[in-house]
Amino acid sequence: MKGLADQPNHIVELLEGGTTLEDVIDGHVQEQALDDKSVFVVADLGALMRQHVQWQNTVSRISAYYPVSTNSSPAVLQVLASLGLGFVCANKGEVSLALDYGVPPENIIFSGVCKPLSHIKYAARNGVDLLVCDSETELCKIARSHPNAKLLVQVTTWAQVAETSMAFGCSLKSCRHLLEMAKSLGVQVVGATFHIPASCKDLQAYGHALSDARCVFDMGEELGFNMSILDIGGGFSGSEYQLKQVHMAVRPLLDVYFPSQSEVQVIAEPGSYYVSSAFTLAVNIIGKKVVAQDWGGRAPEALTLDDEPEFLYYLNDGVYGSFSCKLLGNSIPPPAVHKRASMVEQPVFSSSLWGPTLDSLDRVVERCLLPELGPGDWLVFNNMGASGLENLSSFSDPSACRPPVYYTVSTTDWYEMQEAGVALDSIMKNFSLVQYGA
Repeated sequence: MKGLADQPNHIVELLEGGTTLEDVIDGHVQEQALDDKSVFVVADLGALMRQHVQWQNTVSRISAYYPVSTNSSPAVLQVLASLGLGFVCANKGEVSLALDYGVPPENIIFSGVCKPLSHIKYAARNGVDLLVCDSETELCKIARSHPNAKLLVQVTTWAQVAETSMAFGCSLKSCRHLLEMAKSLGVQVVGATFHIPASCKDLQAYGHALSDARCVFDMGEELGFNMSILDIGGGFSGSEYQLKQVHMAVRPLLDVYFPSQSEVQVIAEPGSYYVSSAFTLAVNIIGKKVVAQDWGGRAPEALTLDDEPEFLYYLNDGVYGSFSCKLLGNSIPPPAVHKRASMVEQPVFSSSLWGPTLDSLDRVVERCLLPELGPGDWLVFNNMGASGLENLSSFSDPSACRPPVYYTVSTTDWYEMQEAGVALDSIMKNFSLVQYGA
């Protein structure tokens, strides 16, 4: 591992001899100096391949388009582009990234229902014709700036409104007017898109959404549009169980509303699905307080032997950094304690985890069960690939850089990726390969 700490963002560690991700994390923990226990991320590129295989085996009819905003790490984009995924881009910068990684313009969807004129013109100049639209205002901008545009009408769903309290998308009642206006402006409409949040437990929401989408298709076809693309959004958490549940709900509805003989291309936007499990975040405990669970305002020194203690741990990262998704209403799963043999039989206590800012909003995990820990101990958070940790710096230190990412891939996954046609030579132009555990 010599030299890995110098340029961690430009290295892929090839894991050999049964070396695991936990071994890699342990190795990087041991590298840290006593006074420099910094946050870091370990990424498993093989997880992207495994998720892709699972997607193809479970929902073979639905093509995957990856939302770049989920995680724009270079290795992620290179691997997914090599696997042939389409990309969903929310702005000019993301469109540029997708094009740089060799994604054909026809496999890029320019999403977002409020796009700046300059971004629409950039898409037009680069042959990115597939755009999302949900309003007259957006339609007029597109008609003026992108004469070759092909639109997907964003249809709102009650499940999305229930989660966000905002009606993104076009109501079914408004769709006909929007379609008629597109016809009068000479703008092509080619399909519809909707989104059911992964948090939605009522899978009947897909029934309502697909029924509405079928109505939009019928209205579009009546007006002479070639309705050929259905986008069912990104409501996929990343678990195999949830994927199968959604597939069981969607498949019979697709057979009814959009049978395969209709030649409608069905796509989805599985962002979290692909990257969540691929990234693991390691943070360090920098402070600790102890209170009584029922302390009712009593000072910590007022604890008695009969009180059940509750521990408050302060981390060297928080919601203004790597856990920024918490501010968007997402929950952070409880962490694992970095391996310590002495903890095997230790009791666990009610604990809460806080960032370093002393801000009341900077609570990473409200309550979990952990053995008693102390400053210097490490916590490991799994499934962090969709948390936005590659985009933000620490709020407590504006000059701080984003956490270093140590990319890994096992030899087994490496060979499977080669067999699947992943352009590893292209990836290695920007990343050096070193062996770990040989």
